[in-house]
Amino acid sequence: MKTFIYPEMMVHTALCTHKLPNNVILVSNDSRSLQDELSRHKTSAVTLMSANTLLEGFRDTVDNSADVVLLDTVCNDAAVLAHINRTLKEDGVLVMQHPHLDDVASNTTLMEILGNYFIIVMPYHLEDGTTLLLCSKKYHPTADVILQRSDLIEGHHYYNCDIHIAAFAMPQYVRKNYLGVVKN
Repeated sequence: MKTFIYPEMMVHTALCTHKLPNNVILVSNDSRSLQDELSRHKTSAVTLMSANTLLEGFRDTVDNSADVVLLDTVCNDAAVLAHINRTLKEDGVLVMQHPHLDDVASNTTLMEILGNYFIIVMPYHLEDGTTLLLCSKKYHPTADVILQRSDLIEGHHYYNCDIHIAAFAMPQYVRKNYLGVVKN
């Protein structure tokens, strides 16, 4: 996979879904490419956190302090996800890695936990078949995409408003596997 696709799709899908993504928490052990993409959003303040210390890191965050959390790792720890929920504002957005969609059991468990906190829990595709998971307390990633923001950010190699919307299209077998679990 081209190295620019993952960071563009993780960052811009979240920040072009949220109306005012001013405070972003980036959780990663290799955040350079993600930070580069975040720097294209001039109004966003970014807090970095290590993926190795998720529970400790989120325990210390202030309630309702983040608009967006970008989780550059798989996390199915219910305690960590509860702290992320507490940290996010009432219209917060979370984008995270998750097990491959063929791992229905692991994803179902994860999506059910996330469904306790978010009204929208939707996987989305990257070019190589990898998927990320977008969870939102308010904004729908295809209905509420900020078209002007998504098209005016310069320097993309992959991301644009059409890719943003198309990434959420799922094959019928995926829809069937996750019926009642994916919240859209």
